[in-house]
Amino acid sequence: MTAQVVFVHGIRTSATMWRSQQAHLDELGIPSIAVDLPGHGRRIAETFTLDGAFETIDEAVRDAATRGPVLLVGHSMGGLLSIEYVGRRERPPVAFIAASCTAIPRGLGLATYRTLAGGLNRLPRRGQYFADLVLDRTLPVETRLDFGAGGYAYDAQDIALRSLSVLNLVEALRNIEVPMWFVNGQWDQLRVNERLFTTLAPHAELIVVPRTSHLVTAMRPRVFNAVIDLALATMDTADAERSDAERSDDADEDITTSG
Repeated sequence: MTAQVVFVHGIRTSATMWRSQQAHLDELGIPSIAVDLPGHGRRIAETFTLDGAFETIDEAVRDAATRGPVLLVGHSMGGLLSIEYVGRRERPPVAFIAASCTAIPRGLGLATYRTLAGGLNRLPRRGQYFADLVLDRTLPVETRLDFGAGGYAYDAQDIALRSLSVLNLVEALRNIEVPMWFVNGQWDQLRVNERLFTTLAPHAELIVVPRTSHLVTAMRPRVFNAVIDLALATMDTADAERSDAERSDDADEDITTSG
């Protein structure tokens, strides 16, 4: 069966941030879906809730799983939500990439982030001038427009940030057993708990992309696409090994029955 990829975006942005990754997968013939969480993108009129976010991820994963093994990919808030989702499911996706999300969203760090975001929201155009300036100077032409093409979810931002504080990421990380990759930019502010995350999930691989910010998926799209290729290759290898083991078991059973 053909692998399927499900993408979960970060806070304020939308499914459009994954256009470069989806175009890459289209060239490989790999189906993918990028969801819009409540209060974001095409669902910007909705109110963000954790239950709604998890339902969105679960619906996409379950639907994709009817057609093949699923690779789940989440960025920032989408990565944090996906960690909790994978860690609590009895039958999780076959593999998982968590990008730019190695931080526990609690305490002073979360309070500071919310204060800064609130300050920007009180500026003309909610501070979008400053965001555009940063994006223009850091993102390549090929992804610059994709990042905000679905609009920015200003109204959902604070409630989403506040909601993240109840996630039990420590327990979730301990429960994750599927192949997993943490992908961070060298200059990502959310690397603060990177060592804790890799300790809690010792089988996971950590990939730090040099000279890259929090927006690793858009700033270095080819590098991130290569990580997706690595995950898909790992899934193919594991599937082949399972098939070989099943054939071996069947052969042993036939020999036993004949004897």
